Parts: sequence; structure tokens; C-alpha cells
Amino acid sequence: MPEDTAPIDFSGLIREGDLVVCGQATAEPVTLTEALVAQAGDLPAFRMMVGPIFSETFSAACAPNVSFQSYGVIGNARRLAKAGRLDVIPSSYSAFCSDFVALRHRADVVLVQLAESGGRLSASLSNDYVISAARGARLVIAEVNPDAPFTFGAEWPEDVPIHMRVVARRPPVELASPPLDEVSRRIAAHAASLVADGSTLQFGVGRIPDAILSSLSHLRNLGIHSGLINDAVVDLIERGAVTNAEKGIDAGITVTNQVIGTKRLYRFVHENTAVAVRPTSYTHGQGVLARINRLVAINSALQVGLDGSVNSETLNGVAIGAIGGQLDFVRGANASPGGRAIIALPATASDGTSRIVAHVETVTTPRADVDAIVTEWGIAELRGCGLAERARRMIAIAAPEHRDLLSEQLRGSAR
Repeated sequence: MPEDTAPIDFSGLIREGDLVVCGQATAEPVTLTEALVAQAGDLPAFRMMVGPIFSETFSAACAPNVSFQSYGVIGNARRLAKAGRLDVIPSSYSAFCSDFVALRHRADVVLVQLAESGGRLSASLSNDYVISAARGARLVIAEVNPDAPFTFGAEWPEDVPIHMRVVARRPPVELASPPLDEVSRRIAAHAASLVADGSTLQFGVGRIPDAILSSLSHLRNLGIHSGLINDAVVDLIERGAVTNAEKGIDAGITVTNQVIGTKRLYRFVHENTAVAVRPTSYTHGQGVLARINRLVAINSALQVGLDGSVNSETLNGVAIGAIGGQLDFVRGANASPGGRAIIALPATASDGTSRIVAHVETVTTPRADVDAIVTEWGIAELRGCGLAERARRMIAIAAPEHRDLLSEQLRGSAR
């Protein structure tokens, strides 16, 4: 199929009410999405499904006739959410992806970034819901990016047609690790004490997961089975900490669903048989996770209640986060032999309020699934604890200036 090097014209391709699905995070096909947003005013009104956004494509004022949906509010998707333009689907990441397989979500047009090597195509940086969406789509447009790494496990299926191909005009989106601060380092020091040699790691995006990973280079025979990998994984592999030798499955292979980082990471994963970018059904599947030895799930939160309930979605009734893969991996780690499920967060928000609260406003991970909560003030081991003991342990890892009020709220709720 010949590739078009001219800017694509979407007139006649987008129909009234279409659902357009595009690659998420660093897999966003920016040449296509930028052109679509620029031309949207001349197109019929349509809907657009997005995931985490790390590009500058979607501003709060972009494409007024387009309505946006997502499974969460991550990265620059917050701009759309703040402007009231993002409808959040409250699904876990695995359920969101499986809903495309089950045709609960039906894409009309799919925009995808692909890598090519020796005539083979790969979904490159993400093996998510886009392939499933493309199976039933009326139109699939592929942006073939010469700078995108060819990854194994994410090969584009031969039975999924590509109707149009364009050449990317930009390299893939990058996301550099944020600088670490003192609070993150203190949290990491506590969390690292829960990780032993031979553990298999899952983690998310952000300063705290990066801080925890950076504190694990002294360990040996770590494994990676995660929803994403970033540049910090390359550090751990190069330092000999990650060998993937004791995972119980996928020996010697780093398994991920997405690749989110910089050119350094992209060069590392390119045609690297020791890295597999697998579909969500595998990376987040409970049957798979339960077979992994010592799976340590590291996730973050907006709030944690005194009973251990975790909120990673809303504050003051406004969606600013996501369920994501948190519940999938918490439950997977709990089922894993020797596994641990860590929720790590600063004890205090940027406005000075406590992130340890009497009651969370939204429950992302139920208290029945919670294992360990970590702040810069310590670790609250909650598995097996009654409610009174949970509250005592949670107050002990709150910021000192908030502990008296939390104790008073606890006494008040007991009356």
C-alpha cells in the first residue's frame, strides 16, 4: 500500500456522530491527530475516544464540535476535563479494553501509530484497545513512524485491514521522568523495604513510582510485569537488578502493555526480544497475575480513608484521575505467591490538606483489597486488620499536623 506524505484531508472520511479512536499516551499518532483537530471545524460533529494525553494536541478550546470520552483524566486530558469537555467512563483499564472486544464500544474510525521493520508492522509503544477497535472500524488510518520502535508482542494482526497509510511528520511523543523531591524520596525509602530480591514489579507513571524504582538498584533478580515501562526500567536492567529470572512465567522477558518514556527507552525496546509489549488481556489478566512469583504492585492515590479505602479518581466531585489498572494489579498481587500491593502517596496535598481522610469520596480500590499504604511518614500494614486498628495505623502515617483532627473525626464517627 503506498504511503501518503502529504497532510491528510479528513473531509469525506468523518461522518456525523462517528466515534474516532486514537492511540493513547506515547502511542498517539500526532501527525493524524493534529490534522484532525485542525480540520474539525469543517467536519461534521463527531466523538473522540482518548486515553492519557502527553502531547500538546488537545487544548481546552480545540475542536468545539468534538465531544471527548476517556477512561480517566491523565496527563493533558485534564485540560479537557477542566473545561467540562471530557466524559469519563468509570471502567478499570482491563474492562475498558475488553469492552472493545465485546463491542460495547464500537469505533467508526481508528487512528494508530505503527512501526515498520522488514515489511512487518507493530503497534510499537502500546498494545491496548486500538487493535480491537480497528477490527470492526469502517476506516483504519495508520501513521507509520520511522522513529517508532518495532516491538515484539505488539505485531499488527494480518486480519485487521489498514485502509490508509501516512508517513509521520514527527517522532513519537516522549515523557521524561519528573525530578524527584524529598517527599518522594522518603516515600520510596519506606516502600522499598517491602520489595525483596526476586520480586516482580508493576508500577505507574509519576514521581513516586520513579522514586521507588530508583531506590531498588541494590536488589537482584527483579522482574517486570507491568502496565507500562519507562526509562527507569532501563536503569535497573543495565545495573543488573532486573533479570526476569524468577518471575515464574516469561523467564528473561520484561512484559508490558505500554512503553512510556524517552528516545533512550525507545532505542532499548526496538527489536529487543527480551521485551514483550503484550495485550491488556495478558498484562492485566487475573489468571496471569496469580501465576507470577512475588508480584509487587506499586500504585498511587488521591486519598486513602481511615478504613483503607482508596480514591484515585475524584476530588471535590471533580474527576482528576483514573481507575486505570490499579484494581487489576492490587487483586493480582494479592493472589500472587508472596505478592504485595502497595498504595503510595504523599500525606499532604499541595494545598496543605490531608490526603489521609476519615472517608474517601470515591472508592477506587475497596478496603477489602488493600494491603499496605505508604506515605513519607511510614507504612500502614492493613491486610487482616480490623477497622479500629486500621484507623490507628492510618493516623500514624498521616502528617503530624493532621493527626489530632483525624483522631477527633474517628471518635465522632464512633458516637
